[in-house]
Amino acid sequence: MAEEDDAQKTEDPTERKLARSREKGETASSTELKSWGLLATATLIVVMLAPMMANDLRLMLVKFIGQSEAIAGDLEHIRFFFSELMVGFFKILFPLFGAIMITGIAFTVVQSGWIWAPSKISPELSKISLKKGLGRMFSTRAVVEFVKGILKLFIVSIVSVAFILPFYTDITLLPSIEFILTLERMNLVIIWFLAGSVAVMAVIAAFDYMYQKYAFIQQMKMSKHEIKEEHKQSEGDPHVKARIRQLRNERARARMMQNVPDADVVVTNPTHYAVALNYKIEQMQAPILVAKGVDHIAFKIREVAEENDVPIVENPPLARALFAAVEIDEEIPMEHYQAVAEVIGYVMRLKGENIH
Repeated sequence: MAEEDDAQKTEDPTERKLARSREKGETASSTELKSWGLLATATLIVVMLAPMMANDLRLMLVKFIGQSEAIAGDLEHIRFFFSELMVGFFKILFPLFGAIMITGIAFTVVQSGWIWAPSKISPELSKISLKKGLGRMFSTRAVVEFVKGILKLFIVSIVSVAFILPFYTDITLLPSIEFILTLERMNLVIIWFLAGSVAVMAVIAAFDYMYQKYAFIQQMKMSKHEIKEEHKQSEGDPHVKARIRQLRNERARARMMQNVPDADVVVTNPTHYAVALNYKIEQMQAPILVAKGVDHIAFKIREVAEENDVPIVENPPLARALFAAVEIDEEIPMEHYQAVAEVIGYVMRLKGENIH
């Protein structure tokens, strides 16, 4: 049954599923890329700081070894001696450890971003299930990781040996040369060994990162049914959506009614339709429809117009045409100019007679 479900998951994951997965701390992440970053950082530190760190280590050891007779043999002095020695080691190695720690965090953030997922570390009984543990141990992913680890060790070993092979003759002569020269030569061998490891790990990390991205997307794939269900959930409750639409309509209607007192004329059906027009000759190229409605809304428009002494003109064909063709705050179309001009002219003449 599980294989059938997996076979049906042919669709790429949606943004919503990827976001939920991210909240759980599940993202595409390559441990090889992080390992390469740590190794590259360690190599850089060795190249840049190893001589200075070796010199600090030498001075510290000379201090203790050269004055060994001055160290008392009681427990308190021995404890102080080792404490000072450990602090000295920590100070010398702190740049290396600090750089490695920052690199590890940086490569994790670069791959996955900042993620806060407490559920990832919360205890779950399923995590200690023997059956599920064996399933994870012998899963395809586990086999791939095991084979990858063997191949990585084999390839890194071959390349690293190839890098340090030219120094084989020098290494056999190290016991016969001065200690300082031995350290210098060993430092060079270590640098070449690390450089070879970094080079081969860069290739492995690049391939692993691409594989991890591919495997994660394959794991996150969805069936068409899952996408349909998610889309249905994202749309929300139909009753809630209907209520939201109702509230939006009510607010839009209230704003529309606020425009009626400033209208120049209201054209009616006379009872079923009402449209309010505004026209300022100096400011507008054409009249603008500022409110419209049918039945109850039309009645409210006429009522507000009467309360504010806005002229009401009965013209059923024009009222129906404007209601159907023009939205609120839009100019009157050219085909209705003539009919609207007659109404506006009538209203202006009417106002002129009242003025006189």
